[in-house]
Amino acid sequence: MNKGLPRPVTAVVIVAAGSGERLGYGMPKARVPLGSDTILTHALRGVAAAGVARQICIALPPGDTVLQELCAAFAEELRAGHGDNPENPVPLLTTVDGGATRAASVRSALAALLDGTEAVLVHDAARALTPEYVFHRVVDSLAAGAAAVIPAIPVVDTVKMVTPTTGDDSSIAPELVTGTAPREELRSVQTPQGFRLATLLQAHQAAAGFDEKQAAAVTDDAMLVELLGVPVHVVHGATQSLKITTPLDLIIAEGLLEGPLGIRWVEG
Repeated sequence: MNKGLPRPVTAVVIVAAGSGERLGYGMPKARVPLGSDTILTHALRGVAAAGVARQICIALPPGDTVLQELCAAFAEELRAGHGDNPENPVPLLTTVDGGATRAASVRSALAALLDGTEAVLVHDAARALTPEYVFHRVVDSLAAGAAAVIPAIPVVDTVKMVTPTTGDDSSIAPELVTGTAPREELRSVQTPQGFRLATLLQAHQAAAGFDEKQAAAVTDDAMLVELLGVPVHVVHGATQSLKITTPLDLIIAEGLLEGPLGIRWVEG
């Protein structure tokens, strides 16, 4: 990949409107503590440190004034620490109300992007420790001509396809193996996922007419783009880009922060 190519004018959308019920904190996931800060604060710092965005747009739970104030404080922190360098301007931070689904939150953020935006990275706040180099790999792939690119890592577990058991078999076990997926062809997908803005807008417009079943089957933006028939390229992700969903994930993330390589992992 030619990293000398000019990069597109890029915005980063951070999806931070999740309820976080599985973490058990009784608050939106973005507010959950991770070390001495919140999950969202770590995500914001990672995006800002990568330096790829002209704009960072965060989709928040509607009416969440705590997270709105957190984003405003981070914007002030960013401006104060950035200096006045016209060659490296501070990114604009904006917030929008997220929707009932992840796709709705992304659409809300896309509608708030600045004119002239050419590419967008969609990033889960729950992947708060994603290293800077992953952002750069995604943007460099877009600069090289990709319309869509995702970071991913190889699947290390054997993956089986199953079906529910019926009749007498249901007393033995709830499921039956129907096949084994070829592990060498499987990847575990992460964020940020990068797209030419026009491509992602077209994909979301096509998805607006999905019924409830079709919408539920879509788990990331790359799937929407795949449905258009647009090739989705893959770059290497990072094992520390874990998605914080369960209490165990939070424990692992805490360990990454506190371990001897914690700072290097977070900074990339």
